[in-house]
Amino acid sequence: MKIKYLLSLTLFIGSFGFIHAQSETALVEARVNDLISKMSLEEKIQYLGVYDNYCIRPIERLGIPQIIMSDGPVGVRNAGKSTSFPAGVLAASTWNRNLIEHEGKTLAQDCKARGVHILLSPGVNIMRSPLCGRNFEYYSEDPFLASQMAVALINGLQRNGVLACVKHFAGNNQEWDRGNVSSNIDKRTLHEIYLPAFKAAVMDAKVGTIMDGYNLVNGTYMTANKYLNIDVLRNQWGFKGIVMSDWGAAHDALADVKGGLDLEMLLGNAEQFTVEKLTKLIQEGKIDENMIDEKVANILRTIIHAGYLDHVQLDKSIPLYNPEAEKVSLNMAREGIVLLKNKNILPLDGNKIKKIAVVGPHANALSWGGGSSTTIPFNYSTLYTALEKMVGAKTKIVLVKDTLSKDNIFKSAVFYVTPESKERGLKAEYFNNPNLQGVPVYTTIDRSIIFDWQAGSPNQAIPVDNFSIRWTGVVRVPSSKIYTFTAKADDGYKLWVNGELIMDCWRDQSLTQNSAMYKFESGKDYSIKLEYYDRTGNATVMLGYQDNSMVIDDAVKQAKKSNIAVVCVGFNNDTEVEGADRTFSLPGYQDALINAVAKANPNTIVIVNAGGAVDMQNWINKVKGLVYAWYPGQDGGQALAEILYGKVNPSGKLPVTFDKKWEDNPCFNFYHAKDGKKEVEYGEGLLVGYRYYDTKKIEPQYPFGYGESYTRFAYSNMKVYPKDVNEYEVSFDIENTGKMDGAEIAQLYVKPINSRVFLPEKSLRGFEKIFLKRGEKRNITITVPADAFNIYNVDMEDFITNRGIYELLIGTSSRDIRLRAPVTIK
Repeated sequence: MKIKYLLSLTLFIGSFGFIHAQSETALVEARVNDLISKMSLEEKIQYLGVYDNYCIRPIERLGIPQIIMSDGPVGVRNAGKSTSFPAGVLAASTWNRNLIEHEGKTLAQDCKARGVHILLSPGVNIMRSPLCGRNFEYYSEDPFLASQMAVALINGLQRNGVLACVKHFAGNNQEWDRGNVSSNIDKRTLHEIYLPAFKAAVMDAKVGTIMDGYNLVNGTYMTANKYLNIDVLRNQWGFKGIVMSDWGAAHDALADVKGGLDLEMLLGNAEQFTVEKLTKLIQEGKIDENMIDEKVANILRTIIHAGYLDHVQLDKSIPLYNPEAEKVSLNMAREGIVLLKNKNILPLDGNKIKKIAVVGPHANALSWGGGSSTTIPFNYSTLYTALEKMVGAKTKIVLVKDTLSKDNIFKSAVFYVTPESKERGLKAEYFNNPNLQGVPVYTTIDRSIIFDWQAGSPNQAIPVDNFSIRWTGVVRVPSSKIYTFTAKADDGYKLWVNGELIMDCWRDQSLTQNSAMYKFESGKDYSIKLEYYDRTGNATVMLGYQDNSMVIDDAVKQAKKSNIAVVCVGFNNDTEVEGADRTFSLPGYQDALINAVAKANPNTIVIVNAGGAVDMQNWINKVKGLVYAWYPGQDGGQALAEILYGKVNPSGKLPVTFDKKWEDNPCFNFYHAKDGKKEVEYGEGLLVGYRYYDTKKIEPQYPFGYGESYTRFAYSNMKVYPKDVNEYEVSFDIENTGKMDGAEIAQLYVKPINSRVFLPEKSLRGFEKIFLKRGEKRNITITVPADAFNIYNVDMEDFITNRGIYELLIGTSSRDIRLRAPVTIK
């Protein structure tokens, strides 16, 4: 077989772009048809179902190998330790296509070193709300920026021998109840905001695989959504690859077959694409075998194009520990960390600073978001370790350890069964249903609430899934202070203190941690009630509380003795995680920590780890510096230290608008399903992110595209040249007028002046990142394609040119426009 198809193989080496030449395509199709003709119906059906959790099934007698996948937004997750890259949101903050393509290349190296054929990356869903628990994996609120980053990463992967999988198709813009909620999006908004990044992945990068999300779109589960999977993806965009489900996202065998799903993925065995179910549907005449053949062909065609039938993917010449990938990860952190506020404090002067207090839960931790993007690195740096290494004996770096962020909060919590009693623990009532209904089947006293049953059961009387528990008792504290309660659970829970509901997370969700504060008086008994349920999958529940002052008092003490205080706050893999949404406010006591330290030392810098905006109103005017680190990967600590000391000039810019308040966000009134319905109306339409703020003239906390630098840049000499019909080249000069070398990101927006249909105030349509030495001036050119002036016509179901007068705007953010010129579109 290898000799017979040698010509075909030579055509694919070095390129994953689907081949359009007729003769080349014929060779591939002949090979696909030959293999399908030799497969039994049972083999074909089995080929459409998951194998060994993350694989496509091998058929050894036909020479079809096992195809291995791995989770991958920030690294090759499923094969032991690997390079842990920065999160997608930081990648977009670099605005550097070349760097992200280089990330894809080194990710491909890490894949081939482990025999991985398909990396489940990139995630390109639009960052509609700061609450979405998976925002950190995504790129931007803007479809153009997201598209450019996605194409770069896919090219880097696929040009180096690994198939990419763009996800989560489509409208998966929240993690709250993601498996049940329908994203109801009008067609124009869908095509202009939520689909462009997927379209670019398919049409520009020729991505090999695409993953359907958990959610419904306009009332239909994505795995069964014929309009999106077939009418749009295959018929309009010409996709020839594999459509797979997210893990466990398929619900109905018949609907999924007809709706365009090729491959059912989940942990375990297939549940919908089974021999029993699909054979029965064929026998009943509801589907025919040709539909099965078509899906098998989509899979085979893709892996043949990739060359996977003709060579072994595992490349033992590539080391598991990859120094090149490590360098790329560090450079991404250097370019993607964003300086948001600098009131004459940065960069730090090593000759003047003798002592720095580094405090907060992220000061000495590797910070990342939770879920399928978690990748364990071979080594990593934290801000504390990086600062110590950098300053040497010149400056003393004092670390204030944070016990509140550790599991100690669960282990140290003391509960009492009844008021005034000395018996430790909480009364536990276990129910054999998820609704706490009826009589408990098991009652006991649990001394602490630290349970991780995984896929097991708490007791023989309790099923492994669909059970619930109620704990009741008393909390009694030694001193009158504010305490932080922390709960961590998979799935839902509610917590009451003295009859007051202080946590309400009663929903299906992956393992998620939340905190709430409560003021206690010493010597008093406070009733406590925790209710919990497990639906399916793993079951975990933990509850604890601790005195905030344990950390804050020590932080204040050290801040007062130091020249500089650096407060490291934010979310982590417990609090910002796949399967659940997060809060807009920082977790637990962190606002109080920032305020206390800033009061103790006016030279305070805040560093935030998060996947999007947070509420800063309580402290932003009290600190001199704010650095947004996102989740910066394994070497984020080193990059942060270099930026703080000016060894690296920060050049990252926001890929998402930062809201002052959650209530300001354009989707605030439309985000969660209302009145018990499982539908979310995208009522803000086209006005997502900066499109809303700029159109409505509302001041954000920080605008889209914003980021400060240690130098300054001047723009001048804008010229516009017609290139083709409604296509332009825009040239202008940028000069570094400051005192440091640095990089600038020039952004091109299109503003309608007399549009016949509604359009936002402006839309990003081009950008370039340029490095300039101090005093250097360079001319750069940005091409504005004709489709920058297109709108989606719902009646025609296609994009059309929206003629009229526009302005081409050149700026440093959506709110800082430096140059402008008119054009007329015919």
